[in-house]
Order: sequence, then C-alpha cells, then structure tokens
Amino acid sequence: MKSKYPFDPSIKHHVFVAIGLAVWVFVFLYFTEPLDVSEFTAEEKLLYMPLYGVFTSLCYLMTLPFQHWLYRKQKLKWSIVSELLQFLFLVVLGFIITRSIYYYIVIDQHPNAYTVGYFATAIYLPGILTVFPIIAIGRWSFGKYKDKKLEDQKIEIQGTGNFESIRLLLNDLICIQSSDNYVEITYKEDGDLKKQLIRNKLVDVEIARPELIRTHRSFLINPYHFKQWRTGNRKVNVVLSSDIEVPVSKTFQPMVEQAVNSTTG
Repeated sequence: MKSKYPFDPSIKHHVFVAIGLAVWVFVFLYFTEPLDVSEFTAEEKLLYMPLYGVFTSLCYLMTLPFQHWLYRKQKLKWSIVSELLQFLFLVVLGFIITRSIYYYIVIDQHPNAYTVGYFATAIYLPGILTVFPIIAIGRWSFGKYKDKKLEDQKIEIQGTGNFESIRLLLNDLICIQSSDNYVEITYKEDGDLKKQLIRNKLVDVEIARPELIRTHRSFLINPYHFKQWRTGNRKVNVVLSSDIEVPVSKTFQPMVEQAVNSTTG
C-alpha cells in the first residue's frame, strides 16, 4: 500500500481532470437520467445537469490544497495510501456539497426531500462509482506522463564492463568522488540523500558528463548544488546541498568560480 503511485502535482493537469469530470457528469446525467432526473423538463436538464458537473469539478479542485499538504508532509512522495486518502477526502467533501446543492437549490428544502441516508446510498454512492474511473484514469495518466518525462530527462553514469550503472536526474546529482577503481556518487532521491559506488574512473565520468565540474583530482561537482565558499587554513572548499563540503585545488579554482557564477548568476 505504501508503494510509489504515479502522481503529478501540476495544478494545470488537475484542472484538466476537473474539466473532464464536469463534462462526464453532465453527459452521464443527461443521457442516463438516473432516479428522478427523467422527470425534469429539457430546460431543467440543461440548467441542473451542468450545475452538478460544475460543482463536481469545483469539489475536486477544492481538494487540491489537501493534496498539496499531504504531498509536502510526505516529503514530496506519493503512494497508493496517499491516493486513497485523497480520494476519501474528495468523497466526504463531495457528499457535503452535493447534498447541499440537492437540498437547498434543487429541492429548495422541500419536506419530501430524500433523507440523508437514502441520498447517500441510493444517489451519492452510485454517482461516486460513476465518476471514480474518470478521476482515477485522469490522475494516473498524468502521473505516468510525468514519470515518463522525468525518465527521459535522466542521465546515466555507466560502470565499466558488465558492472551496474545508475540513472538519475542531473539536478539530483550532487557530487562524485574517486575511490580507488570506483567512483562514489552522492545524489538525492525523493528528498533523501543517497550514495552509490560504480566501478569506473573519475576521468571517464568527467569526459562523459561535461556538465560536471572538476574541483580536485578526486572530485566532480554539480554546480547546481553550490551553496557557498568556505576558506580556512589556506584551503578553499565549496559547500553543496546537504552541507556536503568538497575541496577545491588552486589548479581548478578558476574553472569552478566560472561555473558557479554561470549557474547562480
């Protein structure tokens, strides 16, 4: 249940889901005529059915602050549990809104209005089961689309021979340190700091990834993660994300300064 679930936090894409939801609700109610919808005149259908669609989409959009809070609380991670919590919040909020629309607008507090229990089981539950596939497919599709775009943007640092390689976003890569016949890659994954050893030479990685800057005979850094300079005891270091400190030799200092100024300027 805590497995990663395809998720796109982009507001624009969730607006698209909301629009699709509004259209689907209107089409479904207009043509299937569930319960007492068949008693509406053509004019009433064109008045109330779009209203249900609009309020359904607005209800979905109203859950986005909760989604944002949950996403941040879980350190920019999204799981199956997260998706279920988001849908549960939508179900509860949607019931309050649709019941209010029915009772205060459509029926205008008529004494013969459906009871809360009947409305929940006979009207709202079938409605939720109807819109759930649209919401689930829309959210999952945009999540998969985002994952594919991120995967296409990843770089690969290969190991020599048949040894393993690592694929990651360039901006997630912090630095690489030479370690005998290996290189130690320090990077971020879903907000967590990680390290991985790859059998390769630092010079070969430097040639393959010109975006990285040599600071020392044993280090390459990603200037994107530069935070500040630190000097002392005639030594110069750069401080990167997560307070990672990397030495800078005099030979490479001018190139490091140029790369840092270009990145942060």
